[in-house]
Amino acid sequence: MSRLSVETDGSNPLFTPLVYVGGVIFGFGLALSGMTRPEVVLNFLQFEDLGLLFVMGGAAVVTGVTFYVASRFDSSAPLTGRAYGRRIRELDRNVVLGGAVFGAGWGIAGICPGAAYASLGTGNFPILWALAGMFAGAYVQGYWRSTRTNDEAAPATAD
Repeated sequence: MSRLSVETDGSNPLFTPLVYVGGVIFGFGLALSGMTRPEVVLNFLQFEDLGLLFVMGGAAVVTGVTFYVASRFDSSAPLTGRAYGRRIRELDRNVVLGGAVFGAGWGIAGICPGAAYASLGTGNFPILWALAGMFAGAYVQGYWRSTRTNDEAAPATAD
């Protein structure tokens, strides 16, 4: 398979536009399936409507087949040049706490970040409160991480 041209910084000029196109397709799919409505998500979390399970399962099947087929035709991603492979990460405290915070936010707001953006496109403007909370949480986490990193990097002084 032929390689697409690569810019001097190693990225393909089509990478960013295709990310936006993928986001639009993702948002359209969420809106079409009704998953941009928080009440649908909350009904799923209360085991009253399992439609979200079928939407996520369908997406997982399509993604799995796509990566399986793509990795058979080429050993690396066409836009980034990175080799296909599994990223094995350690299950540490940050992963567990991050998952718990994400799950709590998902349960409280009834929507995840990707669906929240798509929900704006369907005219659900009260979702801006949930997005504000997501941005505030990301800011606090970034601030906490930067102060913790700076504390670890600071040399110890002897008294």
